[in-house]
Amino acid sequence: MSSNDAVIVAAKRTPVGVGKPEKGSLSGIHSVDLSTHPIRAVLAETGVDPALIEDVIWGCVSQVGEQSFNVGRNAALAAGLPESVPGRTVDRQCGSSQQAIQDAAASLIAGYADVVIAGGVEVMSRTPMFSSTGGRDPFGPLMHERYPDLGNQGVGAELIAAKWGLGRTELDRLAVESHARAADAVEQGLFDEEIVPVPTEVGEVTTDQGIRAGSTVEKLATLPTPFREDGVISAGNASQISDGAAAVLMMTSAKAASLGLRPIARVHSVAVVGSDPILMLTGPIPATAKVLERAGLSMSDIGAFEVNEAFASVLGAWLHETGTDPAIVNPRGGAIALGHPLGASGARLTTTLLHHMRANGIRYGLQTMCEGGGMANATIYELL
Repeated sequence: MSSNDAVIVAAKRTPVGVGKPEKGSLSGIHSVDLSTHPIRAVLAETGVDPALIEDVIWGCVSQVGEQSFNVGRNAALAAGLPESVPGRTVDRQCGSSQQAIQDAAASLIAGYADVVIAGGVEVMSRTPMFSSTGGRDPFGPLMHERYPDLGNQGVGAELIAAKWGLGRTELDRLAVESHARAADAVEQGLFDEEIVPVPTEVGEVTTDQGIRAGSTVEKLATLPTPFREDGVISAGNASQISDGAAAVLMMTSAKAASLGLRPIARVHSVAVVGSDPILMLTGPIPATAKVLERAGLSMSDIGAFEVNEAFASVLGAWLHETGTDPAIVNPRGGAIALGHPLGASGARLTTTLLHHMRANGIRYGLQTMCEGGGMANATIYELL
């Protein structure tokens, strides 16, 4: 068996912009161009020769229009990497760039590569969600025959809230806490090391656009619930449509030592699961259990969690099932405040988690996220 491991030596992300044409801080930037900023940043921070990169594995969900024709390869070339560096694009829905990191780790551990960049991008203001379907049914008759009640993620979020008895006030409180933590992180400069500024025609973007420091439960309670007339899911307690990109530079620890680099963390254990495609968003619960079992660890061993806030009910159900202390879950805010640029979110979570672990001396961190179609990835990182 291989004695190789997979470590991360640098992790960077762009600020996250609101995913609205002309209103978003990053909406004027092509997805390929936005991808170049974190790719260049991880190389600049480490001084690694771009010619050493053996693959770029890039997550992206809506692979159509500006995000078509293998955005991973195009991003590598646009970033100035040598033409000898290949690239590929991964789609595991919202977990695409987390899957890209797991794929990179597998390649390193197997000995197929020594140095890889993994990450992802989504510019939803320019390539809207579901645009890749072209207005056609992506499921087909046999899927509908097996699952006649196939719905969308918002409906799934409502079903989860009902199943776990999560009320509107509880979900809105989770949303308010997400904004408060993110705003506090900005005020303390906690994102400064992970964010690479992005120049635009109207100036340099340095902060996440969607954070609302003054959010309150009372304000959120006035928002409509579009998925059910008497529902609990609103725009206020769901993730924001967003633009962003993130990248991590990965290699074996032997390669890092030969280059004189000190890794941030190693990929300790990974897992991916399928779950009910009707509820769709419950996968993080079994994924967490699976990755902990594979790692030989327990919840009490984990010092920080990143659970993607696709909807507050996803986080609420996960908290109810795991009994985890909410104080160590999404400590710098989650997707409700920071945004959810689909294909970039997995690598964004990794970047934020690793910087938080390093700043606080946390040995183990776990991230997990639900994904369209009823799936979830989970990853445990160990600080080095």
